[in-house]
Amino acid sequence: MPTSKTRLAAISRTAVFLSSLVLLSSVLPLAAQEVFTAAHVARLRRVTQTVISPDGQRIAYVLAVPRRPLEDEDGPAWAELYVVDRSGNSRPFVTGPVNVSGVAWTPDGGAISFLAKRGHEEHKALYLIPVDGGEARRVLSHSTDIREYSWSPDGERVAFLTEQPVPEEKKKLEKKGFNQEIYEEEARPVRVWIATLEEETKPRMLELEGSASELHWSPVDNRLAVALAPTALIDDHYMRRQVHVVDAGSGEILARLDNPGKLGQVAWSPDGNHLALISGLDINDPLEGRLMVAPAGGGPLQNLLPGYEGHISALAWEDADTLLFLGDEGVWTTFNEIRRDGTARKTIIARSLPKLTPPFILTDFSLSRDGQAAAFLGETPRHPSEVLFMQHGDEGPRRLTDSNPWLADMRFARQEVTTYYARDGLRLEGILIRPLEEERAQLYPLILKVHGGPEAHYRNGWLTSYSSPGQLAAARGFAVYYPNYRGSTGRGVEFSKLSQGDFAGKEFDDLVDAVDDHLAYIGLVDPDRVGITGGSYGGFASAWGATYYSQRFAASVMFVGISDNIAKFGTSDIPNEMYLVHQRKRPWDDWQLFRERSPIYHAGNSRTPTLILHGKEDPRVHPSQSMELYRHLKIRGQAPVRLVFYPGEGHGNRRAASRFDFTLRMLRWFEHYLIDPGGDPPPYELDYRQALGIAAEEEEKEPASAR
Repeated sequence: MPTSKTRLAAISRTAVFLSSLVLLSSVLPLAAQEVFTAAHVARLRRVTQTVISPDGQRIAYVLAVPRRPLEDEDGPAWAELYVVDRSGNSRPFVTGPVNVSGVAWTPDGGAISFLAKRGHEEHKALYLIPVDGGEARRVLSHSTDIREYSWSPDGERVAFLTEQPVPEEKKKLEKKGFNQEIYEEEARPVRVWIATLEEETKPRMLELEGSASELHWSPVDNRLAVALAPTALIDDHYMRRQVHVVDAGSGEILARLDNPGKLGQVAWSPDGNHLALISGLDINDPLEGRLMVAPAGGGPLQNLLPGYEGHISALAWEDADTLLFLGDEGVWTTFNEIRRDGTARKTIIARSLPKLTPPFILTDFSLSRDGQAAAFLGETPRHPSEVLFMQHGDEGPRRLTDSNPWLADMRFARQEVTTYYARDGLRLEGILIRPLEEERAQLYPLILKVHGGPEAHYRNGWLTSYSSPGQLAAARGFAVYYPNYRGSTGRGVEFSKLSQGDFAGKEFDDLVDAVDDHLAYIGLVDPDRVGITGGSYGGFASAWGATYYSQRFAASVMFVGISDNIAKFGTSDIPNEMYLVHQRKRPWDDWQLFRERSPIYHAGNSRTPTLILHGKEDPRVHPSQSMELYRHLKIRGQAPVRLVFYPGEGHGNRRAASRFDFTLRMLRWFEHYLIDPGGDPPPYELDYRQALGIAAEEEEKEPASAR
């Protein structure tokens, strides 16, 4: 870091600190309805699924409605079912305290099917609700949750997936106290069942080896496309699933597709002759992102886009010879068409259409039966996911829903895409949210938000959530930066493999280079007031920033992160995935490398105040990872450290209270150490009612229809 910049930061730090205090004390109370608070983030709704009707006239969608902290019974967001027509007229179908999933249209388009556990039901069941009115009725239930399902072409039968139930004898023994758990060996496989809905016959199970997922009935006959993994373990689900074509009557396996590595979406061609799938390129590909097609009767997979410098995120057949797909390309998305043989690729929606305001980031889509109309999930930097619609001939999609109308009155900080170069010359991208009240010639504190994976990336869409400071931090005088470091997706297989075998190496150097050679260089960021946060692999980066790179970071908030790579291998539920697509070595191949690339190995360097947060039931990154780092930092006593566990939460928080608590703690930690004078940690108690005060006042003014 240039010495002159450090001196400049020191000279201006006091002035920036005082002006920030004035900004926070004067602007926030007076403009409470105009700038983001934690209470605003807690009430954000988003559309999570869209499914267009066979005739293309209506779109069923699922809306995630968060519970209100301190008012509602705590839990994850409710998932409600709505239908919107092409004019944007939306109608509620199943709302209130319900969790709808797996929404689909019946083959004739006359009803919508969904999965839910309603009333006093013990397990998720399959429901139907007529599209023209009427109550939802349960049409299929089972002894365990129905996980997925698929309609036969005539709509008279349904194939579904359920976990194999616990044997009755074991249940009886558990009641007598014999409740021991045999780790991993007791994992119950998921089975395929066939049910005829209008007959009073019991569903029958297909005798298939392995554990099933990705279930799709052929559109023309009695075949199923099923993904099977050797066991129900998550590691096998990630790395060893392969697509099988199965006779729905006999259970005979008719063909097997040799898809390599990770597996994503699978879809039949309308004539039933081919299968398209999103797959890894090879067993070491970090993410499924290649567009593959194979004959349904068996045969080699054809990669339709070899060398594609992006990742396919969704696909659908327009007709028997043509596929449509969404591509992640850097921080943007595109909507494309390609022939089944890999020819005639055409971009329908480019990275940015000047006449479309704003350019949408597209994350999923579905097609009408004739392929001429599409429903999308789309977001922008100023609005979370909504329903978009486009038909053949349109220049681009248009938004049909507005789930957060109050956002129209919010003040947004400027969000922009930037490019910078790592120390070895590699070109990298990131997204910058500038401080809301930015003034020229001032230097601002920065929060570096690091994505997990690392097989993930940031898109230039909505970037504010309970664990992502975004507009919330910008409203308080922070700059927030989202880097797509090497190993991120969206730039092709080769780029996504750049970090393999070099975990916590050049990939995390890229984070420092984003600050030193870009954000500080352009005169925006005070290099002495930089914080880092992220979850999972981003939590690993946050721990690395607090230890190995402690001199670069003035505060760290680590969420479900890695601190000890040797112990991580022995306690995670994805050891093979870690080996195959991340580390490319086992600990015993190079004990010293695993030690040196662990934050606890460098804990003696730490002078960074570190807040550690973790779900107490996390199976991916065991909570002991956070305990280790906490203990190493606490005993040394060289910088403040705090550990917060969330009982009942796993690899990320789902409940409203846990999310709200996280947001408040993260924000307060960064304000305390990057804006305020710092010193001892802030009190661990939080005043939730005070934090919700603004939202409560708004709630009184808001009409019931808006809620």
